[in-house]
Amino acid sequence: MNKLGLFISRRSYGTAATFRAADTIIKKTQHGNRKPDSDKLVFGANYSDHMLTIKHTTASGWEKPVIEPLKPLEIHPGAKVLHYATEIFEGLKAYRGNDGKIRLFRPELNMNRMLTSAERSVLPTFDGQELLECIKKLVHLDADWVPKSTSSTLYIRPTLIGTEPTLGVAAPNESLLFVVTGPVGPYFPTGFKPISLLADNFHCRAFPGGVGAYKAGSNYGPTIYVNKLANAQGCQQVLWLYGEKKLVTEVGTMNVFMYLKNKKGDNELITPPLNGLILPGVTRQSVLDLARTWTDLTVSEREITMDELMEAHQENRLMEMFGAGTACIVCPVERIVYNGKTHNLATMNNGAPLTVRFHDTLVDIQFGRKPSTWTVEVA
Repeated sequence: MNKLGLFISRRSYGTAATFRAADTIIKKTQHGNRKPDSDKLVFGANYSDHMLTIKHTTASGWEKPVIEPLKPLEIHPGAKVLHYATEIFEGLKAYRGNDGKIRLFRPELNMNRMLTSAERSVLPTFDGQELLECIKKLVHLDADWVPKSTSSTLYIRPTLIGTEPTLGVAAPNESLLFVVTGPVGPYFPTGFKPISLLADNFHCRAFPGGVGAYKAGSNYGPTIYVNKLANAQGCQQVLWLYGEKKLVTEVGTMNVFMYLKNKKGDNELITPPLNGLILPGVTRQSVLDLARTWTDLTVSEREITMDELMEAHQENRLMEMFGAGTACIVCPVERIVYNGKTHNLATMNNGAPLTVRFHDTLVDIQFGRKPSTWTVEVA
C-alpha cells in the first residue's frame, strides 16, 4: 500500500497456479468470415474468426486453454459480473511490418497490469507469460486478420470475468478468462488530428483508494455520460480534474502529457504521477522511457493543477499537450473548454513537433522499422 492507499502488486507476472499454453486445445473454424477492407476499418466493429477461453473454479483451478471459433458466451443471468461488475480487461495490438512479420508491443506490461487488476478485483491470477503464449497462438492462427497496413492493426482484448451464478457480494468461485481479437482502424476517425477537451470540474473519474489505477470495466461505463456532455459542447473528450486543487489526471481514456517552459526556463514534459488516480498506461510508460533518453527536455512525473496549466497557457509557456494510449498512440490537444470559456492551445501552432516525434518513433518501433527490445514477434 502507498500513502494514498493504492494497492500495488509485488508479484512478477509469472505465478505457479496457472494454465499452460502447451496444453492449448485448438478447434479451427470450418468457415472463416469475410475480412473487411483494411482502408475502411473503424475501431472495435470487426472480430477475427477465433477466440481463446480458459475457465477457472476455486475447487479445481484453471482448465486447459481452448482456441475455438468465435461464438457468444453462455452465461447464467445470476453471474456476478452482471450484477457487481467483477470484470477486468486489457488492450494491446498486433502490428504487421513491411517485412511481413507480426509483432506485439511491450505485452509484458499488459500482463503485469492485468495481474494487478485481477488481484485488486479478487479474480484468479495466472502466469502472464503463459497467457502471452496463448495470445501468440491465437494471433498466429488468425494471422490473415492482421491488416497489411501501417494505419490499421489487430486489436487484442483479454478479459477476465466472474461467472459464478450466486447473488451474494463476494469473490466469485467461478471465472472465465477470454480473448477476442479484431482488425481496427484509427481510434479517432479523423486520424492524427488535434482534439478538443471539456475540463470537467464536477464529475470524478477516480479517487484515492478506489480502482481508477486498474483496468476495470467499472471505471469506464460511468464516463460515457460525461463524454456526452463534452460532445454537446463540441469536444471529443473529457479532461478529468480531481479535488479542490483541480488536479489534472487523465484525458478521456488516455493518459495526458503537457510540454511547457517552466518558470526556471526549462522545457519540461509533465505527466501526473501514479498516485492511485492514474492508469499505468503502456504508451504512457513508453513515452516516458523514450523522453528520458532524449537530452533536450526535462521529464517530470508530478502533480499539475488546472490553475498551473492555465497559467502556462496564458503566459505562452504551454507549447504542446497530448493524450497517450494504446488505441490512439498519441493525440494532440488544441482546445480546452473550462468554466464556460474556450482556450485555444498552442499545440498545433508549430505542427506539434514533440507529439509527432513520439508518434513517429513509437510507430516505427511497433511496425518493426526501428529495431527494439520492446517488440515480441509472433511465431
